[in-house]
Amino acid sequence: MSGPLEGVRVLDMTWALAGPFCSMILADLGAEVIKVENPGEGDPSRKNFPFIREVSSYFLSVNRGKKSITVIFEIPRARRSSWD
Repeated sequence: MSGPLEGVRVLDMTWALAGPFCSMILADLGAEVIKVENPGEGDPSRKNFPFIREVSSYFLSVNRGKKSITVIFEIPRARRSSWD
């Protein structure tokens, strides 16, 4: 998405209302937002009602336009970055 923040990369490690909403606005303004989720279970908001085709509508709304990854920081290789 183009916008005033095009070319900006944001690492989103939030999981409650304010953080995901803030990074949603950054994504809406054109930033590349990469959401880091817990391995195995993902973001806790994935379990929030109501569901649309078995997916949380809340999770879908505040995480639109973001990329999602999981990282296991106990693995040394996961601590190194190679985004490009």
